[in-house]
Amino acid sequence: MKTIKNKELLVGADFAGYPLKEAVCKHLREKGWKITDVGVRADSADDDTDLMFHRVGLKVGSMISEREFERALIFCGTGMGIHIAASKCPHVHAGVVESVPAALRAITGNGVNVLAMGAFYVAPQMGCDIADAYLNAELGSGYEWWHNFYEFHKLAIDELEAFNYDEYKKNGFKINKLGDFPLKLETKPE
Repeated sequence: MKTIKNKELLVGADFAGYPLKEAVCKHLREKGWKITDVGVRADSADDDTDLMFHRVGLKVGSMISEREFERALIFCGTGMGIHIAASKCPHVHAGVVESVPAALRAITGNGVNVLAMGAFYVAPQMGCDIADAYLNAELGSGYEWWHNFYEFHKLAIDELEAFNYDEYKKNGFKINKLGDFPLKLETKPE
């Protein structure tokens, strides 16, 4: 698997997301990242229907599902359509963000492995800042002071990974719990 630790990242964009993707990838390459791009590139034909947002999202999602890459960044006009498509693939935990705090929480609290941005809403510099925040954090980082934060959120990820809708429905729409970790809202010590 190509990992964040080794500065290897998967990206994909449709035509609407292309300008933001290019700005973010340029920024990351300057920081030493190796980028694998499976979406629209400079030499892409305008009529290449394989590069529609949902098809790029499914391609990225499948590469995460197959454990070829640990994480990915995806881009379309809103970030939402490409995110929905990627989310159809197993093992994909995708989120759409438009700010640095949201990007940090997406990874630190939700373990998002596919982060989507919308070029209609995210300026290029903000996109670079979002990517930096997302790629320099991991589940639980920055919340070491919060009792059970990591364990609580890791349990959620594990239960979502194990989730089977047919079993859930058969069980009267009750989750098969893998465990429990109490969590209460805490204030960060000064």
